[in-house]
Amino acid sequence: MENIKSKSIGNQLITAIHRQKPGKLFFSNDFMHIGSAEAVNMAFSRLAKAKELERLGKGIYLYPKQDPELGTLYPSLETVAEAIAEKEKVKIKPTGASALNKLGLSTQVPMKVTYLTDGSPRKIKVGNGTITFKRVPPKKLAAKGQLTFLAIQALLEMGKPAVNDAVIKRLTEVLKKEGSETILKDAKLAPGWIASIFYSIAKKMNHD
Repeated sequence: MENIKSKSIGNQLITAIHRQKPGKLFFSNDFMHIGSAEAVNMAFSRLAKAKELERLGKGIYLYPKQDPELGTLYPSLETVAEAIAEKEKVKIKPTGASALNKLGLSTQVPMKVTYLTDGSPRKIKVGNGTITFKRVPPKKLAAKGQLTFLAIQALLEMGKPAVNDAVIKRLTEVLKKEGSETILKDAKLAPGWIASIFYSIAKKMNHD
């Protein structure tokens, strides 16, 4: 009887999966209404073994998109990270090389990205890439401006010795979208040397 029920759950999952386009993420706890947690998780595990799904992390599965030449086509690390954050109703903010790329300070698309979060810490493997969620105190996520947060993280990644006139020019262009008031508020959350850069940029903006 249990085996028949398990097959029924598996069939329901297959039907739900095939209604979606390849490349979609599935979360096992979205399907607890069709059976017990153990039965649903077992059905997902079987689908992963059958290559219908690819397990990215605990309770997180990808309906893989296949290319005849390239094999599995994975969504971007950012897409996966944002889907997880939306599902779990948590904040995530990119750091390091990802922040540099988003601000146009680097053209390299990182294959290992770290997000600061108020949610659960973990690592998710997506193809050859890795997403690390690092839990931090609320103060670390408190920057008012998205771009000022990215600027802080990018500068931390670069280090003070690597900051030159070209970097300051680029940050000034980007941070104009935030406005001097936001820059000055978020400067208080940054290390001293980064705060000095923010004050300088805000001062220049106010004089222009």
